[in-house]
Amino acid sequence: MNLRRDVFQAIADPTRRAILLLVASQSMTAGAIASNFDTARPTVSKHLQILTECELLQQTQNGREVYYQINAKSMKEVADFIEPFRQLWDDRFNKLEEIMKTYKDK
Repeated sequence: MNLRRDVFQAIADPTRRAILLLVASQSMTAGAIASNFDTARPTVSKHLQILTECELLQQTQNGREVYYQINAKSMKEVADFIEPFRQLWDDRFNKLEEIMKTYKDK
């Protein structure tokens, strides 16, 4: 059964975020990814399964090896969702900075 998982629950886990950072620049095998962590390989495999199920990672078969790479389309959807919140906080910090400058000048 291929369960569709929530993207934001997937990226809430620090290990999964670290995996995404690892494969952001190049595709990697599960073994290469697992070698970067002090956890059991089945644990890393479970993280890879979750990231693949929510389509943040894609798999490519090359001979006997399976390579994982970022699914840029899904990552863009996450970024697009977060962008209004980033803009909101940028605006608030800019307003706070202006207020602080006003008090500093007095």
